[in-house]
Amino acid sequence: MDDPLVSGVQERWAERGLPGTPWPFMAMCSVARLHHLLTKALEAELERLDLGRTGYFLLTMLALTAEGRARLGTLSRLMMIHPTTVKLAVDQLEAAGLVSRRPHPTDRRATLVFITETGRERAAAANRALESPDGALGAFAGRHREIFEALQPARLAAGDAEMVQDDMNRT
Repeated sequence: MDDPLVSGVQERWAERGLPGTPWPFMAMCSVARLHHLLTKALEAELERLDLGRTGYFLLTMLALTAEGRARLGTLSRLMMIHPTTVKLAVDQLEAAGLVSRRPHPTDRRATLVFITETGRERAAAANRALESPDGALGAFAGRHREIFEALQPARLAAGDAEMVQDDMNRT
């Protein structure tokens, strides 16, 4: 193998008599490091737009729905975030005028969250910034799809679900 990091870990793995192969360790380290780098760059871009990660994901999820709305519970499930965290993020977004909240018309237990026009504009600005080769994610410019496609099979094999249109439009 030409990569000195990989060959060095493989040599030390064997020298130290560790069981198995180093690949599970290397895979986890690689994913963790990539996550850290992406998160750091994402947060730098979103800070300029006065958005947090959860707020950004909520706005974009709402913008993806057919009517720009979703139940709090649906957002929690799709984003794999605790309902309390979703509620707190919606509180912040609502205070900033980026979303509004209304009772569900037929289910008294449910609350619907609607993206406002200002919320759509902020999500659009964030998405443009994340693609910019001059932005904090510039090192990943043109590689987002490649990263997604490389990670997708492993994510699905681990039991994650595909996000489908029906899930996003369930109100």
